[in-house]
Amino acid sequence: MDRSGVTLERMRSFVRVAERGSLSAVAREQRVGQSTVSRHVADLESVLGVTLLNRTTRRVTLTDEGRRYHEEARTILRLVDEATDGARSAGGGLTGTIRVSCTAALGIRHVCGMVFAIQDRHPGIVVDLSLSDTRIDLVQEAVDVAIRLGPLADSTLQGRTLGQSRRILVASRAYLAERGRPRTLDDLAGHAAIRMSNVAGSAIVPLRGPDGAEVRVPFDGPLRVDHGLAAREALARGRGIAVAHLWLVDDLLADGTLEQILPDVTPEPVPLSLLMVPGRTRIARVRMLVDALAASLAGLPGLIRA
Repeated sequence: MDRSGVTLERMRSFVRVAERGSLSAVAREQRVGQSTVSRHVADLESVLGVTLLNRTTRRVTLTDEGRRYHEEARTILRLVDEATDGARSAGGGLTGTIRVSCTAALGIRHVCGMVFAIQDRHPGIVVDLSLSDTRIDLVQEAVDVAIRLGPLADSTLQGRTLGQSRRILVASRAYLAERGRPRTLDDLAGHAAIRMSNVAGSAIVPLRGPDGAEVRVPFDGPLRVDHGLAAREALARGRGIAVAHLWLVDDLLADGTLEQILPDVTPEPVPLSLLMVPGRTRIARVRMLVDALAASLAGLPGLIRA
């Protein structure tokens, strides 16, 4: 076998096709034609003398040989990245691209500024920041670090819990002046609720009183939104009452636009975590970003430290 044909370019194309299950998706990711990615994989198979992928018109799957080679190739590529990163760092600072995923509202309100500050300290770092409330597969999407709100379900990834994000009931001064201030939980039934339609179970809000007992309160109204910034805007414009993370509305509370209501009852806080692909944190630039984000997020308004 002529090992000179086993190039890193061909190996990377194969690994990404194995992870994404699509030649066209990898072609878009690498900004090349699908024929180029297909040729990379075909050339690699020719050099190795085995079939790595089963191809149909609908999907691409790994052969048994492909599964074994994928694991070994991924390890090799990680070691190459680590060695390259280490050499560049020794030559004068961290360089390279880091892909970060974050829930949209948190990303826009706070994480963007954190990323800007990190890049100011490390001008050689390129951050590809994806903001979406849809949970993605980090391996499939080639994401290095994800900032997650909510329980972590994927045990194959490396998690780092930062704390619990405190939530409160809020409404605008204008809304309360017009509709009156709720004094008890029963009063909520007569008010307009701004509900997050993309949060499972948001029609019922579990609240804890000062005695620690949980009460489940129906929560609905004429406006439902699927984005935290839309809920923030609706609150500021007096459209109703909402359960909001403190980091989403801290400035509106400070300037008096919003007020906390029923402060003696609180919604359950939500876990805030960093999620990483195992092995990626061995790369210096990724490790730096994880540590820097963890330190910055520790100061997030309303975060109850782990």
